[in-house]
Amino acid sequence: MRGPRILLVDDEDRFRTNLAKMLAAQELEVTDAAGGREALELLQLESYDVALVDLRMPGMDGLETLAQMKKNAPGLEVIILTGHASMEAAIQISKLGGYDYLLKPCPLEELLLKIEAAYDKKVEREKRSARGNTGN
Repeated sequence: MRGPRILLVDDEDRFRTNLAKMLAAQELEVTDAAGGREALELLQLESYDVALVDLRMPGMDGLETLAQMKKNAPGLEVIILTGHASMEAAIQISKLGGYDYLLKPCPLEELLLKIEAAYDKKVEREKRSARGNTGN
């Protein structure tokens, strides 16, 4: 079974590049984007399982990116990464259909566990959907 395809969205070049390398070293397939608009363009070309999206980005912020991602790819699980936790942001992320959020910087092991859990949720939902569509 293949692992999850990750879309990493962060405007901070060094953080994005380093995290992409660390995830690739864990044998995950990672595509990165420098912002929300670029990420949405990539989503039109490819399918991904889990998106890691920075909350604070210029132009299209993480919440707007999350909302558009869920509209364009409802099955995509989105984890928001933020250096600025707030209850309001957590509520918004949940309302918009985000899987979860993590504080930056977070330990790689914690991020990997969150990615795995989000991917498992997506796979299970797809299995249930496939079973529901058989025999009709």
